[in-house]
Amino acid sequence: MSERVELEKTLSPFNVGALALGSIIGFGCFILPSDLMAKSGPLGAAIGIFLGAIIMIIIGRCYGFMVREVPVSGGEFAYAYTGFGRNHAYLCGWFLTLGYLSIVPLNATALALLAKFIAPGLFEQGYLYTMAGYDVYAGEIALASAAIIIFGYFNYRGVKDVGKVQLLMVGLLLGAVALIGGGTALNPDTSVANLLPPFAQDKGMIASILAILAISPWLYVGFDTIPQAAEEYDFPPEKGFKLIFWSIFLGAVMYVIVLLSTGMVFPWTELVAGKHNWATGYAMEHALGKSGVIFLVVGISMAICTGINGFYMATSRLLFGMARAKILPKWFVNVHETHKTPSNAILFIMLFSLLAPWFGRQVIVWVVDMAALGTTFGYAYTCFGCYIMAKNSTTITAQESSTNKAWGLVGGAFSIGFLLLLCVPGSPGFMATQSWIALVGWVALGIVFYLSQTKEYNKLTKAELDYLILGTEKPVSQ
Repeated sequence: MSERVELEKTLSPFNVGALALGSIIGFGCFILPSDLMAKSGPLGAAIGIFLGAIIMIIIGRCYGFMVREVPVSGGEFAYAYTGFGRNHAYLCGWFLTLGYLSIVPLNATALALLAKFIAPGLFEQGYLYTMAGYDVYAGEIALASAAIIIFGYFNYRGVKDVGKVQLLMVGLLLGAVALIGGGTALNPDTSVANLLPPFAQDKGMIASILAILAISPWLYVGFDTIPQAAEEYDFPPEKGFKLIFWSIFLGAVMYVIVLLSTGMVFPWTELVAGKHNWATGYAMEHALGKSGVIFLVVGISMAICTGINGFYMATSRLLFGMARAKILPKWFVNVHETHKTPSNAILFIMLFSLLAPWFGRQVIVWVVDMAALGTTFGYAYTCFGCYIMAKNSTTITAQESSTNKAWGLVGGAFSIGFLLLLCVPGSPGFMATQSWIALVGWVALGIVFYLSQTKEYNKLTKAELDYLILGTEKPVSQ
């Protein structure tokens, strides 16, 4: 058996935290406030967002334990293997792969949506066709492709470049949100009274909060870039949970700042009446003038770009980790001699992402909605894997074992709840028919791929897989 290929330890805590926070805060932070208020009212939405953060921190606690115990590339793939074995690892990894892959072009195509707000018609040039009700333009494909290539280049060049670029962009993102919140709060024309009534008029307090709580877990997708990068920490992996906690907490704070800032400018019931294509943009322009729109444009641009950058990193490490276990072709394991990055995995992500915009944004959204199921699988495998590892560990105290078993069971229960929200008809997160069709296709492809790779994967002994996936001592017989 060949030697286990490893990645260099070059990421600082600030780099890793920026990757996670930038991946959490996306386009929706600046576009969704009116929708969230219409669903639940300002206070109902804010409480729902924070309660969702608490649930995700509970799940994140399980991730923190697993990062400490299994600090390798592959994240949930490795955790599923640790707790449940090779077949479950493949199932988890297969679903996560599409989930991560699809988020890169989803963010890239969001640039065209931003352009429609700030420069209508600029990129709507070269009409090609309509797919799933979405008009596809050559100009918008070129814009998305440029972003995909630029961030692919950064990721190819080295993880240090990724970390530095992400840190700069997250700094700009934080600054934009702070200026939006501070400027709105200090403006004499804005009023807290505009946030009344605090909850949706057609719902009570509890129903308003639950309506947001049901969808809030997916607001925080992106914190799991932290475990994907664990092999490249230049610091002790024990700090993983602190980074997860702060990325989720700050993400919640940023969502709520933009939400309440939007609602304070006008009576929120008037703002969400559907008269404005972009309620947040309209409110900020009224409250802060052209500078408010500039802050928003900077914030949205950075949110989109940090998402592309972060999920390039996370996806490439997942592909690398799975290929190292021989469940994906060996080609994905290649590490660039100079840049020390999983270069082939990054090139694959770039090529896949460059194809996606040709299908139109609506198709990508269906795939991402379906892929949310894979993300939730990752949560469940990590939490229950935490329980199993804590139960079987001989290196931690009885008290720590008991504590982590409890976190694992609670986090696992929440994860199952999220799965039900996606799969039970009538629930707030139930997937569209098109997403179910995409799911059937992806499962069928996964079965075919598994059967084609299973011979080599299954002939590996447990000791060999432990070495390849977890980095344990190489089997003596080899």
